[in-house]
Amino acid sequence: MLQRINPVVKGISVLVPVFLLANVFDAGLPLFYFAWATLLTFLFGKVHIKVWLFLFAPCLFLAAVTLWNAVLFPAPAEQTGAVLWTFWWVEVTTNTLENGLSLSARVLAFTSLSLLFVLTTKPTEFMLSAMQQARLPPKLAYSILAGYRFLPLIRQEFRHLQQAGRIRGVRRARTPAEKLKQIKRTTVPLLALAIRKAEQTALSMEARGFTGSRKRTYYHQMTVSYLDGIFPVLVLVPFLVWWVL
Repeated sequence: MLQRINPVVKGISVLVPVFLLANVFDAGLPLFYFAWATLLTFLFGKVHIKVWLFLFAPCLFLAAVTLWNAVLFPAPAEQTGAVLWTFWWVEVTTNTLENGLSLSARVLAFTSLSLLFVLTTKPTEFMLSAMQQARLPPKLAYSILAGYRFLPLIRQEFRHLQQAGRIRGVRRARTPAEKLKQIKRTTVPLLALAIRKAEQTALSMEARGFTGSRKRTYYHQMTVSYLDGIFPVLVLVPFLVWWVL
């Protein structure tokens, strides 16, 4: 179901709780949002758990580091409350622990909401929806799409340059100095590739009558359905429950 939600509606629905949670200094609501967004992702998003865990792991580490820094290096004004334990020069109080849990919980909530959007939204559909529903200028939208399409080509060309170098006897870069030389050696061909692809794309779009005007037709029409009215309510359920209780 999440793949059928209009991307602009989905993006706005995800951003609203992000801004609201930024002003919540309690760990309970962000943790509730983390669990709720994760549940929505797997129930209605058709997301592979391995992909989700792969993307979530660095953010979990960031949340742990945030908790560690907030507890061990608090601001002087935050060192209040009852002392829970003392280790060497570190004195952990209830206030510092609550602040650390609140910050790390918000990191987890933001991560789960971001993954919900990213893993259930196609970039092309997002740009089309931004042009049709959010009135994004077509020149800017197609420029972003073209740049997004160039990334795999540049990565593939970089691998080709590495393979060509090995055929010619260039050994694999191991030290930082060798890696720096490799970057210098491949920068010019990659820049030439990017310029050549950009010129080809511009000529191709001009040959097909692209002028950047807003008055244009679209082969793929992005619409707003009844599901787009249900989704914002589902996303705001934790806030509604928290407000009622």
